Order: sequence, then structure tokens, then C-alpha cells
Amino acid sequence: DATCEEYSQVVLGFTDDVPNEVSSPFDEPIVSSNNGEWPVIIAKDLRSDEKTDLLNVLKTQKKAIAWKLTDIKGIDPEFCSHKILLEEEHSPKVQSQRRVNPKIHDIIKKEVEKLLDAGLIYPVDSPWASPIHCVPKKGGMTVIKNDENELVPT
Repeated sequence: DATCEEYSQVVLGFTDDVPNEVSSPFDEPIVSSNNGEWPVIIAKDLRSDEKTDLLNVLKTQKKAIAWKLTDIKGIDPEFCSHKILLEEEHSPKVQSQRRVNPKIHDIIKKEVEKLLDAGLIYPVDSPWASPIHCVPKKGGMTVIKNDENELVPT
């Protein structure tokens, strides 16, 4: 049950204190802070015994997980870092913002705010940043167009 999961999180050292009541419903992912540094998310569709097994594996293999690029042995962090090398004669192209209908605009705004709050995206003022093109999908999942005009699910 959810209380057992939170207790397991405490045993693993992902939280500092044991709460008196369950902080997240059983049908939502459990996100723990590991002292505010690295989140651990457990899928909501796992059965209770599967979650317990997963927590046991994580506990025994705690040092095998690379939490940062510098934790990966044998790979230079600079090799994994993304760099864009620019030629001096090239300049960014200004692209106008695309119009969407008001209903979709509200949905996009909520999704962007959710991603901002989660820290998955952040505002930039680079002239090289490209606007995002949101495209609704028949199945209800939203996809966006990347720089190569490929559709990417979100």
C-alpha cells in the first residue's frame, strides 16, 4: 500500500522524515526528493509487490545509478555535453509566433506552465531559439514539430 511505499522511500534514504499521513494518492506517481537533489519517480501502474521489488533493487544497486555526468566512469563529461558551434557569418532567422484557436491556446498554456513548474523547461532569450509548433493528435496526445519538421510526442 501507499504507506509501505513511503516507508520504503525513507528506508532507501530518499526522504528525511516519515510523514504521519500519505502525501500522495496511491494512483499517482510517487516523487521523492532525495534531500532536494534528485527525484525518484515510481510508475503508478505497478502493483504493490512490483513496487516493493523495485524499491529493493534500487536499494541494493544504489551506487550503480549515475545521477550526474561526472558519476559515469570511463566517459569524459565534455563528450556528453551538447555544444553548438556557430560560424561567424551566420545569423539567426526571426520566426513569427503561430496563431492557434483560443481553446488550444489554453491547453498549450497549461501544459507549458506544468513543464515550467516541473523544471523540465525554462525561458531563454537566445535569438537562436525556435518557436514550438503544437499539433493535436487524433488519440488525444499532443505532439510538437522539431527543427527538422518531425513530429515528436510530448
